[in-house]
Amino acid sequence: QRLSPSLFNFTRKTPFFMFFRNLTLFRFPELPRRALSAFDKHLADHRLRPCGPIEMATQGFVSPFGRDSEELTHRVGKNTLFCLGGEDKLLPSSVISEALAVKIGEITEKEARRVSARERKRLKEEVLTDLLPRAFVKPSRTFAWLTEDSGWLVIDTASRKLAEAVVSQLREALGRFPATPMAPSDSPRSLMTDWLVGGKLPSGLGWGDECELRDPVEAGAIVKCRRQDLESDEVREHLKSGKQVFQLGLELDQRMAFVLGEDLTIRKFRFLDVVLDEIGEETSESAQQELDARFALMSLETKRLLEKLDEWFGLPRPDERNSG
Repeated sequence: QRLSPSLFNFTRKTPFFMFFRNLTLFRFPELPRRALSAFDKHLADHRLRPCGPIEMATQGFVSPFGRDSEELTHRVGKNTLFCLGGEDKLLPSSVISEALAVKIGEITEKEARRVSARERKRLKEEVLTDLLPRAFVKPSRTFAWLTEDSGWLVIDTASRKLAEAVVSQLREALGRFPATPMAPSDSPRSLMTDWLVGGKLPSGLGWGDECELRDPVEAGAIVKCRRQDLESDEVREHLKSGKQVFQLGLELDQRMAFVLGEDLTIRKFRFLDVVLDEIGEETSESAQQELDARFALMSLETKRLLEKLDEWFGLPRPDERNSG
């Protein structure tokens, strides 16, 4: 059984591709031309397949256009959009425990004996084999975007585990994909703390209305501020007591807003009205045209932020000779 696809924007009324809401970033060296030219073929060999009767989960690539399309990538210039799909069985541990308890109870009642640990393990495997084919299947979709010219991999998630899963699937599909997580030359935590302490931001940046401050010692105090003036005396008092900035709400060029984490994960990413107005209210004639417009705008605008992150924190593109 599979959950309704409408939960995942598969209808034509709602665009399947939406703007990224979170950005987990990796960088990769210049790839061989043959790897990029065969990118679609490599992904096609690792398409998402349905979850088997006794499988808990499967992963593979799906079309960024939705379930009715076979295309696995969408390109605008040097930018390539793709999507990792997954199917996960919904089988709560309480259901497994209840079914196992029934089996153990039947044995205890009929045979008047205790069930050993080894037999209990075998019975649990039987329960899973019986329940898995009847479990609901929950689909998932994680969009990602490659900038071939500047070597960024941008994944629409704030979960490091999910981001690593996308990178792992790319490596499996391509044979080798030497992407590395962010390794800034300057500490984001220290720089963001300096910005807030000094009340001065780099050119183009503006204050948001939230932050997370922490005492850097283990098990230290954590302060989360939302809908807060970040230049207020209240925030400054926390900084004077030694707390450091772990997350900071910011705006760039009055075109996008986001929360920057000390690991350079970007959360709550959104475009402001001045950018959204550039799309207009016109309805596209096709899914292709709509995705073209949205992805072109997102990639163009988000690259401004990526370039600034490189400028602020020092995030050079890795060299092929030094990559893993």
